[in-house]
Amino acid sequence: MKIAYWITTALLALAYLAGGYFDIAQPGDMGKDLARLGYPSYFFVILGVWKLGASVALLLPGTPRLKEWAYAGILFNLTGASATHLFVKDPIGEAITPMIILAIAIASWATRPASRKLAGPWL
Repeated sequence: MKIAYWITTALLALAYLAGGYFDIAQPGDMGKDLARLGYPSYFFVILGVWKLGASVALLLPGTPRLKEWAYAGILFNLTGASATHLFVKDPIGEAITPMIILAIAIASWATRPASRKLAGPWL
C-alpha cells in the first residue's frame, strides 16, 4: 500500500505542479485555448496558484487536514474541468483526461498511510 500511495501521490503532485505552471505562465497559444473554454485568463492564474499549493500540501508531512482540503479541491477542479470540456463540446478525450487524473487522485487518497489521514470516526 505504501508503494501504491507514493507512486500515485508523486504522479498527482507532478501533474498539479505542471498544471499549475502552465495555468500561470500560459505559454504559446495556451491563452487562446483557455479563452475557448469560456473563462478569463486570470481565472487560470488563480487556479494555477491553487494547483501549486495542492501539490505542496500533498507532499508535506504532518498536515492531514490540509491534505483533505487539497484532495477535495482536486476533486472539484477535475470534475469541473471534465464538465467544461463536455459543455464546450470538445472531443471526449479532453473530458476523459481529467477523470483519469481523478482516478489517480482517488487511489492516492485511498492508499494514504494512517499518518497522513485526518483522525476521526467519519473517515
